[in-house]
Amino acid sequence: MIHLTFEYSKALDHISETEIKKYQTEIDRYYKTLYRKTGKGSDFLGWIDLPEQTHAHLLDKIEKVSAVLRKKSEIFVVVGIGGSYLGARAVIEALNHHFAQLKNNEDAPIILYAGQNISEDYLHDLLEVLNDKDYTMAVISKSGTTTEPALAFRILKNHLENKYGLEEARQRIVTITDKEKGALKQLADEEGYETFVVPDDVGGRYSVLTPVGLLPIAVAGYDIRALLDGAKRMKAHLEQDYSIEANPVSAYAAVRNELYSKGKTTEIMVSYEPRLFYITEWWKQLYGESEGKEHKGIFPAGAGFTTDLHSMGQYIQDGLRNIFETVISVGLPNNELKVPSDKKNLDKLNYIAGMPIHEVNRQAELGTTLAHLDGGVPNLRITIPRVNEEMMGEMIYFFEMACALSGYILDVNPFDQPGVEAYKKNMFALLGKPGFEKETEEIKKRLS
Repeated sequence: MIHLTFEYSKALDHISETEIKKYQTEIDRYYKTLYRKTGKGSDFLGWIDLPEQTHAHLLDKIEKVSAVLRKKSEIFVVVGIGGSYLGARAVIEALNHHFAQLKNNEDAPIILYAGQNISEDYLHDLLEVLNDKDYTMAVISKSGTTTEPALAFRILKNHLENKYGLEEARQRIVTITDKEKGALKQLADEEGYETFVVPDDVGGRYSVLTPVGLLPIAVAGYDIRALLDGAKRMKAHLEQDYSIEANPVSAYAAVRNELYSKGKTTEIMVSYEPRLFYITEWWKQLYGESEGKEHKGIFPAGAGFTTDLHSMGQYIQDGLRNIFETVISVGLPNNELKVPSDKKNLDKLNYIAGMPIHEVNRQAELGTTLAHLDGGVPNLRITIPRVNEEMMGEMIYFFEMACALSGYILDVNPFDQPGVEAYKKNMFALLGKPGFEKETEEIKKRLS
């Protein structure tokens, strides 16, 4: 039995149950298409079976390697971009102490990230920190030639080798790459790096339950078997009944597509827990890169409440009515802290003295929902009982399957990303990359 629930009653002023349930025939068909692997992008559906088919010996190896890395590391650097780091970061940040970098935790290193930008100052500051700390790293790339992570890896590899010497540096680098081909695979073979495989049939944004996500999560000290158990539980539940009434993925896919058909073209993912910030960032990539094609798709945005109620709240309440809101609601915190009483009561808060902070946050959530409903914003709600590995596994698989269904309903291929290549071609031309001479000439004319 799954613990995640999905509720959409607070969208029914904008769409009807009849309109939602008209998607049932499509959903039934697309579930079968996904499981039979006969639809668009069928070469990239390996993620569907990961919860059940991740072998115990792979998990044993990940746990063994992660234990070695933890012993060697005060810092573990994850080098990757997009799905090569967002999934891992989402889970790690959700489970971490909010101020992990200030805690002296001998059991797990601090997790830092590189290769997700091309900022000289960022890399300089990272190297400055790494000068004084023992560190290891994983570089994640199928090809090994994606500019951002390749550039960061070149710099960090050079730094590691100068700091520790060639042989020890080799023991501090793990590669997660293609099974057979690519520059990173070739380098890993030549240098003898510990290597894990990115499955050929799993795209980056769906890869968090492969070694791409599992290794960094394990190095951070979290239970990857519980994560997979949560995903497995969600998968089994979805397979039992495709109906919109019983299946939260079917309901979410149908409701968001019906809202889109009514002009609600922006979905704002909201959480009242700051630890879920990177869940939203991962979700944004998953849905943006999967659906945003052929001039179609819901624009995925994110907000952290109550913080962003003091910045974006005005627009959400009174701005253009092309938005709907999806709230990730957490039932219980992992800790308890109550509002103290104060004799002077100058801040006028004694009326909530003795109340758990989470209850104050919950009432803020309910009050905001009502205000936004009054402002004409449909509200969807995903609820998990608390934040832990199993709940993260359930939520990851929920969003992945709903994204696949939503993409098929939209009639796009949810497993490719042709638009991502446009900026790369222009960047290569501007940098003078060999083989792009014609493009360099053309783009210089456009910029002159």
